[in-house]
Amino acid sequence: MSLKTLARPSSFTSVLSDFFEPWNEWFLDGSAGKALTLPRVNITEDKTSYNLSVAAPGLHKKDFKIDVDGNLLTVSAHKEEEKEEKDDSFTRREYNYSSFSRSFTMPEEVDLDKINATYDGGVLKLALPKNEKALKSSQKAIPVN
Repeated sequence: MSLKTLARPSSFTSVLSDFFEPWNEWFLDGSAGKALTLPRVNITEDKTSYNLSVAAPGLHKKDFKIDVDGNLLTVSAHKEEEKEEKDDSFTRREYNYSSFSRSFTMPEEVDLDKINATYDGGVLKLALPKNEKALKSSQKAIPVN
Protein backbone atom coordinates (compact mmCIF):
# COMPACT_ATOMS: atom_id res chain seq x y z
CA MET A 1 0.00 0.00 0.00
CA SER A 2 1.33 3.42 -0.88
CA LEU A 3 0.59 6.73 0.75
CA LYS A 4 -0.26 9.70 -1.39
CA THR A 5 -0.56 13.27 -0.29
CA LEU A 6 -3.07 15.34 -2.16
CA ALA A 7 -2.42 19.03 -2.33
CA ARG A 8 -4.32 21.45 -4.45
CA PRO A 9 -2.17 24.34 -5.62
CA SER A 10 -3.58 27.81 -5.35
CA SER A 11 -5.38 29.09 -8.43
CA PHE A 12 -2.66 31.69 -8.93
CA THR A 13 0.03 28.98 -9.14
CA SER A 14 -2.18 27.00 -11.51
CA VAL A 15 -2.57 29.99 -13.85
CA LEU A 16 1.18 30.56 -13.91
CA SER A 17 1.85 26.86 -14.50
CA ASP A 18 -0.62 26.82 -17.38
CA PHE A 19 0.95 29.94 -18.85
CA PHE A 20 4.54 28.64 -18.70
CA GLU A 21 3.75 25.02 -19.63
CA PRO A 22 4.50 25.41 -23.37
CA TRP A 23 7.82 27.09 -22.56
CA ASN A 24 8.78 24.38 -20.07
CA GLU A 25 8.13 21.71 -22.68
CA TRP A 26 10.13 23.65 -25.26
CA PHE A 27 13.22 24.11 -23.11
CA LEU A 28 13.14 21.03 -20.87
CA ASP A 29 11.38 18.16 -22.59
CA GLY A 30 11.10 19.00 -26.28
CA SER A 31 13.60 18.66 -29.08
CA ALA A 32 14.92 22.17 -28.48
CA GLY A 33 15.87 21.18 -24.93
CA LYS A 34 18.08 18.43 -26.31
CA ALA A 35 20.04 21.00 -28.30
CA LEU A 36 20.59 23.07 -25.15
CA THR A 37 22.16 20.28 -23.09
CA LEU A 38 25.85 19.62 -22.75
CA PRO A 39 27.28 16.19 -23.48
CA ARG A 40 28.44 14.03 -20.59
CA VAL A 41 32.19 13.72 -20.10
CA ASN A 42 34.18 11.04 -18.28
CA ILE A 43 37.73 11.90 -17.22
CA THR A 44 40.18 9.21 -16.15
CA GLU A 45 43.88 9.18 -15.33
CA ASP A 46 46.50 6.49 -15.64
CA LYS A 47 50.29 6.54 -15.24
CA THR A 48 50.97 8.00 -18.68
CA SER A 49 47.94 10.17 -19.56
CA TYR A 50 44.61 11.79 -18.80
CA ASN A 51 41.70 10.51 -20.91
CA LEU A 52 38.47 12.29 -21.76
CA SER A 53 35.42 10.55 -23.24
CA VAL A 54 32.72 12.89 -24.56
CA ALA A 55 29.33 11.33 -25.32
CA ALA A 56 28.26 13.03 -28.56
CA PRO A 57 26.17 10.66 -30.71
CA GLY A 58 24.86 11.69 -34.10
CA LEU A 59 27.83 13.87 -35.02
CA HIS A 60 30.64 13.40 -37.52
CA LYS A 61 34.38 14.00 -37.18
CA LYS A 62 34.10 17.18 -39.22
CA ASP A 63 31.56 18.64 -36.75
CA PHE A 64 34.13 18.88 -33.91
CA LYS A 65 36.58 21.65 -33.15
CA ILE A 66 39.24 21.14 -30.48
CA ASP A 67 41.36 24.09 -29.37
CA VAL A 68 44.16 24.50 -26.85
CA ASP A 69 44.94 27.96 -25.47
CA GLY A 70 47.58 27.81 -22.76
CA ASN A 71 46.26 25.22 -20.32
CA LEU A 72 42.63 25.55 -21.47
CA LEU A 73 41.23 22.76 -23.67
CA THR A 74 37.98 23.58 -25.47
CA VAL A 75 35.89 20.93 -27.22
CA SER A 76 33.04 22.22 -29.36
CA ALA A 77 30.76 20.93 -32.08
CA HIS A 78 28.34 22.48 -34.52
CA LYS A 79 25.93 20.62 -36.76
CA GLU A 80 23.36 21.87 -39.24
CA GLU A 81 20.84 19.69 -41.03
CA GLU A 82 18.22 20.54 -43.59
CA LYS A 83 15.53 18.20 -44.94
CA GLU A 84 13.03 18.91 -47.66
CA GLU A 85 10.08 16.82 -48.83
CA LYS A 86 8.08 17.75 -51.90
CA ASP A 87 4.78 16.36 -53.07
CA ASP A 88 2.18 17.58 -55.53
CA SER A 89 0.21 19.32 -52.83
CA PHE A 90 2.82 20.38 -50.26
CA THR A 91 6.42 21.15 -49.51
CA ARG A 92 7.88 20.49 -46.08
CA ARG A 93 11.25 21.87 -45.06
CA GLU A 94 12.88 21.20 -41.69
CA TYR A 95 16.02 22.69 -40.19
CA ASN A 96 18.01 21.41 -37.24
CA TYR A 97 20.88 23.28 -35.61
CA SER A 98 22.76 21.96 -32.60
CA SER A 99 25.98 22.96 -30.94
CA PHE A 100 27.89 22.76 -27.68
CA SER A 101 31.15 23.92 -26.18
CA ARG A 102 32.95 22.60 -23.10
CA SER A 103 36.22 23.86 -21.67
CA PHE A 104 38.63 22.08 -19.33
CA THR A 105 41.64 23.38 -17.43
CA MET A 106 44.50 20.97 -18.04
CA PRO A 107 47.22 20.17 -15.50
CA GLU A 108 50.69 21.53 -16.22
CA GLU A 109 52.08 18.04 -16.81
CA VAL A 110 50.10 17.54 -20.07
CA ASP A 111 52.29 17.37 -23.18
CA LEU A 112 50.34 19.71 -25.48
CA ASP A 113 52.12 18.53 -28.64
CA LYS A 114 50.98 14.93 -28.20
CA ILE A 115 47.24 15.36 -27.58
CA ASN A 116 45.27 12.88 -29.69
CA ALA A 117 41.54 12.79 -30.54
CA THR A 118 39.42 10.02 -32.11
CA TYR A 119 35.68 9.76 -32.74
CA ASP A 120 33.99 6.38 -32.99
CA GLY A 121 30.56 5.04 -32.07
CA GLY A 122 29.23 8.39 -30.85
CA VAL A 123 32.09 8.94 -28.39
CA LEU A 124 34.87 11.50 -28.82
CA LYS A 125 38.00 10.27 -27.04
CA LEU A 126 40.90 12.55 -26.18
CA ALA A 127 44.21 11.30 -24.87
CA LEU A 128 46.25 13.91 -23.02
CA PRO A 129 49.70 12.36 -22.48
CA LYS A 130 51.78 13.44 -19.53
CA ASN A 131 55.16 15.06 -20.24
CA GLU A 132 58.52 13.48 -19.38
CA LYS A 133 58.89 15.50 -16.19
CA ALA A 134 55.62 14.09 -14.81
CA LEU A 135 56.55 10.55 -15.85
CA LYS A 136 59.93 10.77 -14.11
CA SER A 137 58.58 12.09 -10.84
CA SER A 138 60.62 10.56 -8.10
CA GLN A 139 58.76 8.62 -5.47
CA LYS A 140 60.27 8.18 -2.10
CA ALA A 141 59.08 6.18 0.88
CA ILE A 142 59.17 8.12 4.11
CA PRO A 143 59.73 6.03 7.24
CA VAL A 144 57.60 6.75 10.30
CA ASN A 145 59.72 7.53 13.37
